[in-house]
Amino acid sequence: MRWKTAELTGWGRVLTGKAELARPEKPAALSQILKKSPAPAIGAQRSYGDAAVNGNGRAIDMTRLDRFISFDPETGILHAEAGCSITDMLDTFAPQGWMPAVMPGTGFATLGGCIAHDVHGKNHHKAGTFGQHVVAVDLMGADGSTKTITPESDPALFKATIGGLGQTGAIVSAKIKMIPCSSRLIQVDERRAANLVEFMEMLKASNATYCVGWIDGTANGQSLGRGILEEAELTSSNMAPKRRKPRKVPFNAPKFALSPPTVRLFNRMYFNRIPKQGRGVLRSLKDFFFPLDKIHDWNKLYGKRGFHQFQCVLPDETAERTLRDMLRLIADAGLASPLAVLKRTGAGRAGLLSFPMEGFTLALDFPNSEKSRALVAQLNALAAEAGGRIYFAKDSLATAAQARQMYPELAEWQKTVEAADPEGAFKTDLIRRLKLRTPA
Repeated sequence: MRWKTAELTGWGRVLTGKAELARPEKPAALSQILKKSPAPAIGAQRSYGDAAVNGNGRAIDMTRLDRFISFDPETGILHAEAGCSITDMLDTFAPQGWMPAVMPGTGFATLGGCIAHDVHGKNHHKAGTFGQHVVAVDLMGADGSTKTITPESDPALFKATIGGLGQTGAIVSAKIKMIPCSSRLIQVDERRAANLVEFMEMLKASNATYCVGWIDGTANGQSLGRGILEEAELTSSNMAPKRRKPRKVPFNAPKFALSPPTVRLFNRMYFNRIPKQGRGVLRSLKDFFFPLDKIHDWNKLYGKRGFHQFQCVLPDETAERTLRDMLRLIADAGLASPLAVLKRTGAGRAGLLSFPMEGFTLALDFPNSEKSRALVAQLNALAAEAGGRIYFAKDSLATAAQARQMYPELAEWQKTVEAADPEGAFKTDLIRRLKLRTPA
């Protein structure tokens, strides 16, 4: 297998590193690579920070291991290789009446990446995380050998692998439980929320299967925390969705493209596009679940400087006060982009380092600058003080001390990981930056 030098980067394009990269096409080739030169496995590089970066080292690109191995239409169990994308699953099985139980915010995410980060979606309050629908994982160690792990056969290793950032070995393939999909169209009802209190109450009261909110990070005063709530249900329509032609951002945008006045104007117009009485729209599954996928390379809108995404989850008891403090800081700083999300989360999580907890999650993007890095540092500190967590799939600025404070099961995870990878072959820049494998 040939190694080629490549520039690895997170989707935020701030944390990067040169590495030698191999792209195996079959499990046997992957086994030979790991035997000779074990290295971390990476997917589509859609995590925002340095989870898929191994600067001055080696990495294994799993995206060519993208085959469907088997599907049982009676049980809905799909066995697929780790490089399969969520979009591939949806395109193939939605016409047959099935879809992944949990859909992340981008269809470009791979099966292996979804497991390694235990991703969540717009139905977390009801369906939990992606890992809770994983039946079995085929895991390859640094010696090139593969074993199948399940929640029953090896509960400790399974819980360390789900959401475990690839540290227990390379995920070769997995079996997941799909859910029935009655249509490729989804009914979306949109309503305005005048402020944070009203927004949170609307989220708490929602009984919709899928529920997500856009929040205006530029609003302040009496409008602090205003936004738009989207509630959605699958339809029974047999109509095929219209094919959407993707657009591409061809070059790095100049700084003024996301300047504070531009973002404030956009957010005002975006909020007011929804009538006061609300409205209902029919969308394709892709348009609802992956709204930004139709704009290829949208991360170039932030220019060469890149951007940071801050995402935290806060427990119910501290959420309102902390969100209010965060939104005031964000509005006063004038750094928020139009891409901001508020969601209600349930208690579901499958791994020791899985992100969600019961409460509320806030996610915002900030163009990379000294000022924005200082702002994110303040937001990370507020999340830690409130008993919340930051999301490793999005993080680029948290500290090792904050990671330990936010993830109390870290020591238990470390114990299993060290047994699975005693030489540290699967470490990445994220692991080193946050000292996730360093004992307290």
